[in-house]
Amino acid sequence: MNKMTLPRCLLLGLTLISIPFASAQNGLPVVQPNHLTLIREFVKVGHGAAHARNEAGWPAAFEKAKSPDYYVALTSVTGPTEAWFLIPSVSYADEAAGMKRDAKDPVLSAELDRLSLADSEFITGSTTIQLQARPDLSLGKFPTVAKIRFYEILIFSVRPGQQDKFEAVAKAYAGARKRVSPDASFRTYEVVAGMPGPTYFVLSSVEDYGDFDRTMAEDAKVYPALNAEEKAAFDKWGEAVSKAETERFRLDPGMSYVSREVRASDPDFWMAK
Repeated sequence: MNKMTLPRCLLLGLTLISIPFASAQNGLPVVQPNHLTLIREFVKVGHGAAHARNEAGWPAAFEKAKSPDYYVALTSVTGPTEAWFLIPSVSYADEAAGMKRDAKDPVLSAELDRLSLADSEFITGSTTIQLQARPDLSLGKFPTVAKIRFYEILIFSVRPGQQDKFEAVAKAYAGARKRVSPDASFRTYEVVAGMPGPTYFVLSSVEDYGDFDRTMAEDAKVYPALNAEEKAAFDKWGEAVSKAETERFRLDPGMSYVSREVRASDPDFWMAK
């Protein structure tokens, strides 16, 4: 399954499909989506700009088709050169409805086929990952997605059978982080398909890249702030986690598909030439 056959919508962390009115504003989520589909494209070195120009064709095609399925696109600031597309959904039934709706539009289908073929010039491959929301391991207020400009995404590979220990660590961290920084916010998702598990994605976001100075300073205060019970859980980190990755991304407005209302809210960003 790729973006040619999968309808794109918004995240965030991080991070996608038709969203009930009560859970969306101008097409973007206002609460943590139940499901998140992540499409990762591996961009050839030196082809970032050309890839972005081709990717801009998807939002144009979806807007012409009046698709209600919005999504955001991220480009890597750290790590390999990649483009990530975050597509939120309420359920698999909603995703199925979006797929059927797009398939019934021959003009849209033909344009997506053309764009997908053209994309092969700029990427070495892609993968699709399905994620399930874990509100019990998340923290804080859901951000205003239209204002987010940068994401930090942590990926934790957990040892088989050690999910309980990992979740205890995550809850201990969240408890101490909330005391250290009451306004802290992040969303946790668990992989359900598309890559080996157990794996968890944690998405946080900022409106300005300089805000990472603040979030890193807050994070450094967490371990000293743990109480005895939290520290006992936290000290089993090595037993639970086999690998941890941290990557940062920039939101790309040209490759994202958002509503006209969102674009009008900040035209210098969303409609920059």
